[in-house]
Amino acid sequence: MSSAARKPRVRQYDAKKTRAAVTAQFDHVRRAVAGLAPEQFALPTRLGDWTVRELVVHLGMAVGSVARSLREPAPERVATELVDWPFATAPLAAGIDDDTRALAAANDPYDLLTRTAEGLAEALPQAADDRVVITRVGGMRLADFLVTRCIELAVHTDDLNAAVPGLDIPYDRQAQAIATRLLADALAVKAPGGSVEVRVPPFAVVQCIEGPRHTRGTPPNVVETDPLTWIRLATGRTTWAEALDAASVSASGERADIGDRLPVMS
Repeated sequence: MSSAARKPRVRQYDAKKTRAAVTAQFDHVRRAVAGLAPEQFALPTRLGDWTVRELVVHLGMAVGSVARSLREPAPERVATELVDWPFATAPLAAGIDDDTRALAAANDPYDLLTRTAEGLAEALPQAADDRVVITRVGGMRLADFLVTRCIELAVHTDDLNAAVPGLDIPYDRQAQAIATRLLADALAVKAPGGSVEVRVPPFAVVQCIEGPRHTRGTPPNVVETDPLTWIRLATGRTTWAEALDAASVSASGERADIGDRLPVMS
């Protein structure tokens, strides 16, 4: 089998840890938002013309979708597997934007987060991990959908920290690990192969890019970065050139320039 034909292994996530990570990171966000002044909600973000208000409300909507989905009848089948989710969201951007703006116009951001946390605490403990839920990309297993909520939370926590000077919302270690791993696996799906090893210590190592497959010793083509930089690269918050200039990513070997494969999702 050629390196291009090899399918990346499907990573397994501990459902109990994923549930705890979603709850913990959302609580970090909610506590930080409680301290924001009215003028801080009007600050711009790096997400188009969204202000902090829209960004906070979007997070409430993203996490609130878990409890909303559990109130609906379960779909008959799974339509989207976890490894496909990063590539299924881009066409939904316009609808997500419209829904976010409507929700922001009708709700106080902190009150929305509080109601969302209460709904999650009520609905989640009673739901089975393999329960199929309705999502914007079709039916997904609850355990998989919660993994995607970790990406939403990790990415947008960084967006909030970038928008509000001194906010410094902490990252739940497990939430950041889950986000790092799924985005690394998505790169391996987008650019299958074994000629480049991408390392994001301490959370993920994947092989990608067509070409000679490395089997022993030190790989000839290695990319290495930290989890937060990887999340920013994989979601378009920073570019490959910017990360290289800032020395926040290292790349060795003639095939190690993966800039044309980024972002993984946008």
